[in-house]
Amino acid sequence: MDRPEHINIVEVGPRDGLQNEAQPLSPPERIELINRLAEAGLTQIEAGAFVSPRWVPQMAGSDEVLLALSSRSDL
Repeated sequence: MDRPEHINIVEVGPRDGLQNEAQPLSPPERIELINRLAEAGLTQIEAGAFVSPRWVPQMAGSDEVLLALSSRSDL
């Protein structure tokens, strides 16, 4: 079997994982989480989702999160 030379690992916790939490994290808390993941060396992180906060309140403020992270050159 041929194996690829490279694989991509994408961290989905800040999006997929947090959608399942009963207590939503605030956008500043999510920004801190993502910054810490980046400091640990992760470069591909799904930071949020643009969905109705009525249906998925955990993703409210994703625009704020992405705007805060947009200046990082390592993500």
